[in-house]
Amino acid sequence: MTAMTEIKVGESLEQMQMPPVTRLDLIKYAGASGDFNPIHTIDEEATNAGLPGIIAHGMWTMGNLAKLFTPYVEDGFIEDYAIRFRNMVFIDDVLTLQAVLYKEEENKREFKVAVVNQKGQEVVNGTVVFRMYEVGMAG
Repeated sequence: MTAMTEIKVGESLEQMQMPPVTRLDLIKYAGASGDFNPIHTIDEEATNAGLPGIIAHGMWTMGNLAKLFTPYVEDGFIEDYAIRFRNMVFIDDVLTLQAVLYKEEENKREFKVAVVNQKGQEVVNGTVVFRMYEVGMAG
């Protein structure tokens, strides 16, 4: 793995393809988040709401983007996260997580991020600010 400091503007973090979205993923997320809106877990409720089927929680989709930065936990942390929800995510969708470095300062890296489904549609996009730990600073 490349260190965060070696990534240059215009380069991407390694893309991550997630396994297909399952009902169990969304049930677990509902329990963890406290978001029990039935459009995320019950077929009939989703169709009654005018949806073609169960949709994933937007925050579940957004939260998965952080997985791209997990390998860099020793280099720094996500300082800021700004996201737009573009399309719905459904059961069996296969999502690919993407991040491209677009700006760097002394101890800060700014990334354009996206989640893309198997049809090539962005379902989420936005920015992540990754703050590098400052070397030699005593806490």
